[in-house]
Amino acid sequence: MIWSLVKVLLFVVLVGALTLGAGLLLDTSGGIRVAVANFEFTLGPLQALIAALLLMLALWFVMKLVGFLIALLHFLNGDETAISRYFDRNRERKGYQAVGESLMALASGEARVALSRAGKAERYLNQPELTTLLIAQAAEQTGDSSRATEAYKALLGNDKTRFVGVRGLMNQKIAEGDRVTALKLAEKAFALKPRHPETQDILLQLQSEQADWKGARSTLGAKLKSGALPKAVYQRRDAVLALQEAKTLVDETASIEAQEAAIEANRLSPDLIPAAAMAARSYIAKGDAKHATRVLKKAWAARPHPDLAAAFAEIEPDETASQRLKRFKLLTALHPDHDETRMLLAELNIAAEEFPAARRALGDLPTRHPTARSLAIMAAIERGEGADDAVVRGWLARALTAPRGPQWCCDKCQNIHAAWGPVCDNCGGFDTLSWREPAESAGPSATGSELLPLIVGSPTPPPRVSDEPVQNADIVEGEALGRAAN
Repeated sequence: MIWSLVKVLLFVVLVGALTLGAGLLLDTSGGIRVAVANFEFTLGPLQALIAALLLMLALWFVMKLVGFLIALLHFLNGDETAISRYFDRNRERKGYQAVGESLMALASGEARVALSRAGKAERYLNQPELTTLLIAQAAEQTGDSSRATEAYKALLGNDKTRFVGVRGLMNQKIAEGDRVTALKLAEKAFALKPRHPETQDILLQLQSEQADWKGARSTLGAKLKSGALPKAVYQRRDAVLALQEAKTLVDETASIEAQEAAIEANRLSPDLIPAAAMAARSYIAKGDAKHATRVLKKAWAARPHPDLAAAFAEIEPDETASQRLKRFKLLTALHPDHDETRMLLAELNIAAEEFPAARRALGDLPTRHPTARSLAIMAAIERGEGADDAVVRGWLARALTAPRGPQWCCDKCQNIHAAWGPVCDNCGGFDTLSWREPAESAGPSATGSELLPLIVGSPTPPPRVSDEPVQNADIVEGEALGRAAN
């Protein structure tokens, strides 16, 4: 560093001296007289300036010659690389200059300039781990995938650059849509650098897409060990993967293994609704109704869900509607004011033909938070109580245009799924599905179905008609609309 500072100071002094000398020469009117031996020269200002430049050039040449002579002496003394190092210094300077220009071109988006400078750097420098990578990235920006592939394959031959080459080829295969080859390359990259966060995420996503749940759980464990994942998140996602592994075992008719895997998934994350439902069904298959009830009760306490109610009904499939209504109090007593609990109680009462109790259980839900399910339940209650067909059709018409209520929605892309899954079918997000109400559009439907309630009649039951011969005109009009709808 001191030598560099000295050279900078010498350069500044030299520039200052030249500037001062040039000023003195221009101010000299008679010129400069030079006497050497028996010869005498008189130089004008311009001639003196030219002579000074030639003298500096001669000094530079002498310094280069002295450097070469010193390298030659070292070579004669046994240093076999002295002369080659002397010439390589200039090549390295030009090569690193080309590298800098290539990097600047890449940063500014000038891919073709970057590729040209990278090729120049490759000719001057003997550092393929640097120049080959520049060529690969520049070729990718220009769209020359074949040249980029060749460059990445060249990086595979060096232990220092093998990971970079595998990662580059992996990203190329992902961009091309070849997920199978990309998975194999991701596994190789993970073997080279198991603590690399990006490689862990890509490998986990590809394994999930290929249904390699066992491998995905191993990758998830590596993320936990490397500190890239909080323990609570790890437990939740490990439960998701364990659940999918259990479903795979069910598909392969390995009942005992599937039951154990489902129970393990529920143990890892008790609030995971699909895991609780599958674990309960595993206990039911074993004839263990007590543990099935305990699992479903704990999950319902965390969040009521229709899948949990369906699994709870399977515990006693042969019971009567009244018996089921009584047994379900274990669940309905946990969240009595929850919308799901209200609709469940209404459905159970309808099955037991207790229609007034069903209406009381449903409460003001059809008007406070109308959904397709709550309005359909209200139509069934009206039908059970003997209401007019126009009233029943009115509720059903409203159900056609009402929101569907909570569904499995992706938190990343907002896509709606008919059933829960570990990976979003639309965006590929892992563990992004949650049970909630999606955003509803406020615009009219393409078929004009929002006009159905006006066509088929009002869902509000008409007032009772007395025995008097004269009827209210509004009642007559309602009956006329009902007959027209029929």
